[in-house]
Amino acid sequence: MDRLAGLTPARLSALSVIVFGGPRPLGELAAAEGVAGPTMTRIVDGLVAGGLAERRPDPRDGRAALIAATPTGEDLMRAAAGRRISAIASAIAQLPAADRRRLTASAGLLERLAKTVREAGAPSAAGS
Repeated sequence: MDRLAGLTPARLSALSVIVFGGPRPLGELAAAEGVAGPTMTRIVDGLVAGGLAERRPDPRDGRAALIAATPTGEDLMRAAAGRRISAIASAIAQLPAADRRRLTASAGLLERLAKTVREAGAPSAAGS
């Protein structure tokens, strides 16, 4: 959990999906997070109550709603991501030069691995 964000891991993960992946129906968000619909409803209800997400009419289906981040939710997520990036950069800077070179050399391999995982649709470890 990002303590400074003040969210549970499940809420932080769901907010990340809609901030960085765009608005989506609740069922699609639940599938992306690997949780059941009722669990995602509770997660989204918490985000909405906190002013971090909102339900918008789905322009493709008037009966459905899209879950979208509010500007406040986007700001919170971008700040949380910035903190994680800073922490990683700081840890890398503390590595010996030889380890930093090895890490740089493996960046292409790590990117290919991440692409393979994304394409396989690996389930999220976010939980509820």
